[in-house]
Amino acid sequence: MKSFEYVAPKDIKEVCKLLADFGTDAQILAGGTDLLIELRKPYSKSPKVVIDISRLLELKGIEEFGNSVRIKPLTTHTDIVQSKIIQQFAPLLRQAVSTIGSPQIRNRGTIGGNIMNAAACADTVPPLMALGTTVKLQSVEGERVASIIDFFVKPYQTIATTNEILTEIRFPKLLNSFKTAFIKLGRRNALAISRLSVAAILQKNDSGIIQEARIVPGAVFPKWQRMTEAEKILIGQKPSKELFAEAGEKVSEVMISFTGRRWSTEYKEPVIAVLVRRALEACQ
Repeated sequence: MKSFEYVAPKDIKEVCKLLADFGTDAQILAGGTDLLIELRKPYSKSPKVVIDISRLLELKGIEEFGNSVRIKPLTTHTDIVQSKIIQQFAPLLRQAVSTIGSPQIRNRGTIGGNIMNAAACADTVPPLMALGTTVKLQSVEGERVASIIDFFVKPYQTIATTNEILTEIRFPKLLNSFKTAFIKLGRRNALAISRLSVAAILQKNDSGIIQEARIVPGAVFPKWQRMTEAEKILIGQKPSKELFAEAGEKVSEVMISFTGRRWSTEYKEPVIAVLVRRALEACQ
């Protein structure tokens, strides 16, 4: 590991000042589950300064905020799993986070780090996108809020500039009429990076007709997106295995229209369709 300066700022204002001063030569240390591995790689770019924000209490916590849920970026995966607020208003996020790594990783890793790292396999992003999440960024120039749909540019790149820090994740509370599911497929049953995943939300009326549908696959596209084409198939219909299978096939079709046919398509084409069907069935 190459040498670098280590700084532990006392508040967000100081973090922003450091980011403004060092720009691309700075790296933020939150949980460290990705950064510490990257720093040990012999050919990785070494930062001039590592800014340790892990002790900033103002960046930790989960709370109800009117009709919304607000999560601070240093909230760990374990905190989310144990949160009664998340269990009540965003159960698919709890379900997704519970599949991340090992207990040790969940104890250290943060939701903010998972978002900002922007890996295509990030497990928190599909449920957050399905929930209609917004994120808040802060710099010495002020704050701005962005929809998570617009936040990602490509794998490992977001719209955040080098002088901005993530300070808030917020989404509307789900009503009891919404049913949710998250399904993840990895090479193993545990300690596995997602090869494919699906977050799904359904809302039905008193007659059992689907009023709202949200489908967000993970590790499928260069960046995450809602599957509006598949969602339209569901709205106004009564749930059935055949209907859910049709929606799954539509997601598979859209995937191929983006990626084309390559070596992994033979595997992904049927599998993502089945995962979507199973996720929708789990929303019953």
